[in-house]
Amino acid sequence: MTSAAPSSPADAARERRLFWWLMLAALVVLGAGIGLRDPWPSDEPRFTLVAKHMVESGDWLFPHRGTELYSDKPPMLMWLEAAAYQVFGNWRIAFLLPSLLAGMLTLVLTWDLGRRLWNPRVGLFAAAAVLVTFQFVYQVKRAQIDPLVMMWITLANWGLLLHLLKGPNWRAYWLGCFAAGLGVITKGVGVLALLMLLPWLFARSRGWAGVNRTPGSAWQWAGGALAFLAAIALWLVPMLLVAHARGSAEYDAYVNDILLRQTAKRYGGSVGGHAQPFWYYLPVLVLHFFPMSLAYLGAWRGWWQGLRQRDARLLLLLGWSVLVVFFFSLAGGKREVYLMPVLPMLALALGPSLQASVGARWMRVTAWLAAMAAGGFLLVGGIWAMQGHWSRMEQQIVERGLADGGRGLWWMGISMGAVFLLSALAFRPRRGVHALLAGMAGFWIIWGVWASALFNDSNSAVGVMRKAGQIAGPQAQIGLVAWKEQNLLMADRPVTTFGFKREWEAQYAAAVRWQAEAPDQRWIFALRDAVESCVIEDRAQVVGYANRRLWWIFRADAVRPDCVPRIDPQAERWDSSYGSDDED
Repeated sequence: MTSAAPSSPADAARERRLFWWLMLAALVVLGAGIGLRDPWPSDEPRFTLVAKHMVESGDWLFPHRGTELYSDKPPMLMWLEAAAYQVFGNWRIAFLLPSLLAGMLTLVLTWDLGRRLWNPRVGLFAAAAVLVTFQFVYQVKRAQIDPLVMMWITLANWGLLLHLLKGPNWRAYWLGCFAAGLGVITKGVGVLALLMLLPWLFARSRGWAGVNRTPGSAWQWAGGALAFLAAIALWLVPMLLVAHARGSAEYDAYVNDILLRQTAKRYGGSVGGHAQPFWYYLPVLVLHFFPMSLAYLGAWRGWWQGLRQRDARLLLLLGWSVLVVFFFSLAGGKREVYLMPVLPMLALALGPSLQASVGARWMRVTAWLAAMAAGGFLLVGGIWAMQGHWSRMEQQIVERGLADGGRGLWWMGISMGAVFLLSALAFRPRRGVHALLAGMAGFWIIWGVWASALFNDSNSAVGVMRKAGQIAGPQAQIGLVAWKEQNLLMADRPVTTFGFKREWEAQYAAAVRWQAEAPDQRWIFALRDAVESCVIEDRAQVVGYANRRLWWIFRADAVRPDCVPRIDPQAERWDSSYGSDDED
């Protein structure tokens, strides 16, 4: 099904009401848990730490991680987090707000494109398909860069598609190019939106239906390039000028790293450690885009028919999606989250056929069985683990430092399973899609509220940093060795660091010298694996586990004189080579 009949005025009004109900549901599902937790690894503490430094130092142009410049990503997300803090004065709200707003705006843009290219019904189904997709909700509920990139690229595609298919609309075209530039200074891949011009050129040259054929002047087309470059220049020009004015090797290294190493080398897979095979994204399109991916089976015939009938809407949406998947498939480094910008365009291509697919018997039964399977797995798994039969999970509980021995986790899993099963029983196979979506909504709401409280002390490191402060006492000074961003972010006082990218051995040596200057007042907080060979264990105090790592705090009398730590080569180190893509 490649087209849909226009809605009547009454239907259009009803669909607008349904859209606002959809947006309310999105706000509840995506926003559940905001304000209840602190930043969790791997990326969230890093970005929030940078944003906090911006607010406290007033230096918004050059991100800092502790005392070092942070060059892994442009500062767009950090700017937005810092700005949100300036408005709300609460980091628990501020650090998640950019992702929430990006997700909500992506839904609005998807609905509006579907409405303009087909009709409001198609827009509503396409936006709903995005909202229910697992990867979309999972990522938007986190403070990552990728939801923001998805939003900028969707806005860019919105402007380009309005001009290329419904135009001429030069303002929309220029806005799209400007948004693509903002995507570049967010993560670098915003330029991918401009690939939309390739299937359009093909369709225009072959006489496909529904293509803007107004030639326009060279200056109008060049205005898009100027808008794209102007967006990039908002950050790039002042950054280069100030870095040059400061004239230090540190700032020269920052410029080189962020403009070269973090783009070309990361794409090649030499940075970040995410090398994957060429076909890596095929299962991602099925599993991570579930349950929207169920609609592929009902759409392929409509896609084939529409392409044979030269429907340019489908060509641009599907052609752009294929080009983006191909682009990332060629890269050495791959992560499933890179495909997030494809999700809204793929949902729009599915939009005209979704109503028929959702009503099909095979879809209803499949969705109902999925709800039953998810509920059964979570319910039985929770009960099984509560009986002590899941030994591997028991070890994870210890390493996570959960005070209740994991009972809260098991009850959370049981509750999630019960929601799925009750939804399946209430809606039955006849309304299986409703059952699956209700179960998923309950799952994400429970996760947002319950997991935030359950895991926060361990995941955010607030628990170990609070205990470290209690052990040291309110007047003591604390130095960090082999630290992670969450340790510095959640410290209960100003602390001393000895570098982040610096080798652990060098950090330890500097910390010992610092401690020796005032041994009665200074404590060292360190990762056990980094200092164990040089610390008298009986004199060190165990702070606890956080993020599956054990942390110590000790005074000068626990330090072995003239000792160089012997660190296991297999021990995990963290430095700039991991960047903000490493998963904890």
